[in-house]
Amino acid sequence: MSEYFFISLAAIVAIGVVAVLLLLSTILGPRNPNRAKLTPYECGIIPQEEAKGRYPVRFATLAMLFIIFDIEVVFMYPWAVSLGELKLFGLLEMVVFIAILGIAYIYIWGRGGLEWD
Repeated sequence: MSEYFFISLAAIVAIGVVAVLLLLSTILGPRNPNRAKLTPYECGIIPQEEAKGRYPVRFATLAMLFIIFDIEVVFMYPWAVSLGELKLFGLLEMVVFIAILGIAYIYIWGRGGLEWD
């Protein structure tokens, strides 16, 4: 039962620290709003056209491809840690895994999925 006490105590302390810091930033933070700060764009450039235009999907597609390949690379860390136990079988499995990733990469590259027009 004592393990749960210390975990709950740490959670209460963490929540308390967050609450105190938020309260202090609200109380001590500067408040001088002006027209430029209240605009919805941080860059300061006033938009020239309506925001209902077509959204380019290229960035979202490229971001999804990055996430997919990044997550696949995460699977290599446990393999590298347990390679001594897996021996030749683990090595062959990782070669197959990397070959599949390489084929997918070449396919996406050939289809133009990595080009930024």
